Amino acid sequence: MHLAKRQRSVDVTAMVQLLLQLPSFLASLVVVAVLSQLLLPDMGWLGGLLWLASGAMAFHRPTERALARHLLNLRHPTPQELSRLEPLWRAVTARTGVEGRAYELWIEDSDHLNALAAAGHIVGVTRFSLERLSDGQLAAILAHELGHHVRGHAWSSLLGQWYAVPGRLVWAAARKLIRLVTATATATATVAGHGRMGFWAAVLLLVAGAAVLLVALECWYVILTLAAAPYLLAAVTRRAEVRADHHAAAAGFGPMLAEVLHMMQAADRDSGSVTASALSGCGKTAAMGTRTPARGLRQGLLGKLLSSHPDYHTRLHHLAPYLKQR
Repeated sequence: MHLAKRQRSVDVTAMVQLLLQLPSFLASLVVVAVLSQLLLPDMGWLGGLLWLASGAMAFHRPTERALARHLLNLRHPTPQELSRLEPLWRAVTARTGVEGRAYELWIEDSDHLNALAAAGHIVGVTRFSLERLSDGQLAAILAHELGHHVRGHAWSSLLGQWYAVPGRLVWAAARKLIRLVTATATATATVAGHGRMGFWAAVLLLVAGAAVLLVALECWYVILTLAAAPYLLAAVTRRAEVRADHHAAAAGFGPMLAEVLHMMQAADRDSGSVTASALSGCGKTAAMGTRTPARGLRQGLLGKLLSSHPDYHTRLHHLAPYLKQR
């Protein structure tokens, strides 16, 4: 077995993921700096420095295991499960020239066909996949998830999500505050009618609306960037799925991966669900695909634009050249 000198790389999709998170990162940095200055007036810089250093925890094994257990609901394989997984994992990593012992195999107790790559070293498969897939099919989805790791998709997504948390929390709090002020003013005006209280409630509502409009006009570029970021990130994540498919196919698992995609397509058709994004508590995981009810907004254009996975037709189309080589 030949092991490649470079076990990991950062492809274009991983770099773009990080760049698209840059506005959220800068907003979060401002939030952390302000809070640190308020809490530690003489050492405000320390909070920002610690927050920046906290991203390294994505590669800290105990932290990764806690993430796997408590946020991703994964567990260690039983001896029987490990005896099935380990030979396949060794075969996959041998074909791709990767040191397989650098990664940890986990199990998700789920009745759906799926697999995931998370943080720096986590590769998980569902119990359903382990029980129902053939050796070749299971190896194909393992190769797909390994592709997410070696191309940098898993860790770049997690870091981007982690560093965006403070800014998003403040943004969510600001939106709730605006709704609260608007609702309070409207309710007061309704109860008071046209009396004195109604007049001041209307003034408060007008002032709040003007303030929001002023901020929106003054910071339009920030608001536009933050509003567009989810759609752009979803598009890049869809591209990352295609690249992970290519990684598996280039290692010789294209036909088996196509079989898995056909199985997932049939399962979604039978249950009336569609592929959608999978969000964990600490950031996105790079997964084969997840299922949500195909009703409401998710069926429309907005749902497609926010989906983290391409449709099956697109993925099978990109695998077609590898299938013709058989």
